[in-house]
Amino acid sequence: MRVVLAEDLFLLRDGMIRLLEAYGFEIAAAVGDGPALVEALVNERPDVAVVDVRMPPTFTDEGLRAVLEARQVVPGLPVLVLSQYVEQLYAGELLADGAGAIGYLLKDRVFDSDSFVDAVRRVAGGGTVMDPEVISKLLARGARKEPLGALTDREREVLSLMAEGRSNAAIAERLVITERAIAKHTSNIFMKLGLPESGDDNRRVLAVLAYLKA
Repeated sequence: MRVVLAEDLFLLRDGMIRLLEAYGFEIAAAVGDGPALVEALVNERPDVAVVDVRMPPTFTDEGLRAVLEARQVVPGLPVLVLSQYVEQLYAGELLADGAGAIGYLLKDRVFDSDSFVDAVRRVAGGGTVMDPEVISKLLARGARKEPLGALTDREREVLSLMAEGRSNAAIAERLVITERAIAKHTSNIFMKLGLPESGDDNRRVLAVLAYLKA
């Protein structure tokens, strides 16, 4: 699996290179600024990009802008965002077109190598991986917006955990209720978000996208 890595801090970048290579990833490119990231993403077309939000030259949103620019050339490019902050707008911008897998992890809440590598693999495979604190902020921002406003507190809790990439079984274990109850909640979520039965669309992903874009 080929990865483009973007991180301006040398020691952190080098550490992630060594970690990912130890787990069998191929580092197609490792860069430290926005312009170099755009070039690497367009030229290398990796299976996944692992990107810091704030990089040179302005240390504002270079990583995000580079990804958005690259996605115009490489639609649906999977991206795992790493940040020190909960940047509410950034996840929404990346999901604005509904294309491409996304993950958003806070650097100081990545506690072990296995969870980080699992997040990289899940995003590369088309999944969604979100830090619970990011989910909490997005929930607060979208709380009064329809159709999310029509969800019950429990349904919003289930959707929040769904957005973290958890299965029904994992959600049931977390909330200490049955999988049957989770299935009923997810059915209600799909109905309220206007996601009818479809053989082509993954409604869990669509529900998460609706949630993240709220």
